[in-house]
Amino acid sequence: MSTRTIERWAPWVLLLAVVALWQVVCSVFAVSEFIFPSPARIGEQMLEYRGIIAQHAWRTFWVTLAGFGIAIVVGVMLGFLIGSSRIAYAAIYPLMTAFNALPKAAFVPILVVWFGIGVGPAVLTAFLISFFPITVNIATGLATLEPELEDVLRVLGARRWDVLVKVGLPRSMPYFFGSLKVAITLAFVGTTVSEMTAANEGIGYLLISAGSAMQMGLAFAGLVVVGVMAMAMYELFSLLERRITGWAHRGSQSM
Repeated sequence: MSTRTIERWAPWVLLLAVVALWQVVCSVFAVSEFIFPSPARIGEQMLEYRGIIAQHAWRTFWVTLAGFGIAIVVGVMLGFLIGSSRIAYAAIYPLMTAFNALPKAAFVPILVVWFGIGVGPAVLTAFLISFFPITVNIATGLATLEPELEDVLRVLGARRWDVLVKVGLPRSMPYFFGSLKVAITLAFVGTTVSEMTAANEGIGYLLISAGSAMQMGLAFAGLVVVGVMAMAMYELFSLLERRITGWAHRGSQSM
């Protein structure tokens, strides 16, 4: 069996092993479903409430993508600004680091006051929690452009703008797609946290409702759905990364 085949199936084998161990522990020790439901119970609840789960999942999905889309636009623009100027890097980067350290859940009550309960706080929370990795990676890709390469291009007649757009941005693409894979998972976290506080739809709202009704199987089913959506988007960006920036992964592809 080739190394690539093993790598492809390893996550699924590990997942099945964890689920099997989980089921065995719950069955052997007779763990109450009100405390820690078994995978079988979670599957039953998922089938029983599939319509409701799908409705809430769709709401969480498109709200997350809306906030994530804004994060991409703002993150790329801000990252380009920071990475293309040493002054901007020195002035903005420390402030952004301090802002990123703030718990985004603390912004939800403020956003509710500003925009009311509904879509607004969820979209903005997804944006606030996911734009930072994109900005940092774009800025890093531009700021770490080799001085020797830039000097050669200048000698050949390239302007600073030409160097950034024609060399810096393509060189930043591996960083960019790496940040997208991280940011999309964070965006789902932001949306779900906001929905738990300031929404009447979405997986976050479903988690609160199921928890208050002591339907732990339904709550865990909601968590599973969020994880599946996040991993699906992660794999999509991984596919795009391999297709668009295959030149940057020649060594790994040959293994």
